[in-house]
Amino acid sequence: METHRKFHEPKLLLATANEAKIRELSHLLTPFGIEPVPASTLGVPEPDETGATFQENSLNKAIFYSKASGMPVLADDSGLCISALDGAPGIFSARWAGPERDYEKACARVQKELEGKDERSARFECALTLAWPDGHTEVFTGTVQGTIIEKAAGTNGFAYDPIFIPEGYSETFAQMGDNEKCIISHRAMALEYLIKNCLTE
Repeated sequence: METHRKFHEPKLLLATANEAKIRELSHLLTPFGIEPVPASTLGVPEPDETGATFQENSLNKAIFYSKASGMPVLADDSGLCISALDGAPGIFSARWAGPERDYEKACARVQKELEGKDERSARFECALTLAWPDGHTEVFTGTVQGTIIEKAAGTNGFAYDPIFIPEGYSETFAQMGDNEKCIISHRAMALEYLIKNCLTE
């Protein structure tokens, strides 16, 4: 049976500059008495995402920030994978939004790429890496299946949330409240595995 390292530290650096991700992760971590610390407090630039998978990018970010801070780090890499586009945008989900992180533009590009296609199934994937300063890492993943709708709906959430309806639901992630999304999202699923294996005895 695989043994995971338990996390007992009071603070955890969140390796993301995305305020919405910070809010979502903080909401899920605070019940465990962990103080989330945004990576922006370090004043160091984000590392380039050179991995070929969400897991590789998440692992690279976690190790980078752990070395830079001397703190334990939680790093996320996630994105939207669309069946009819052979998995795109995938690990390039943020890049489709451009340097200004304009996700309205990214969602519009998705719709343009899907023009004339009947197949609109997609999935959100997330990889979370927990890294300690001594180099030990734990990686957990989560996936949620769903469908891309033709017209964006909802103002909550972030990124591609307004065009994605998770399987078994009738609303987009952006139409859901934070509490509901935090139960069923790909990030929540990955964090659930992390909590089960690293935060609970």
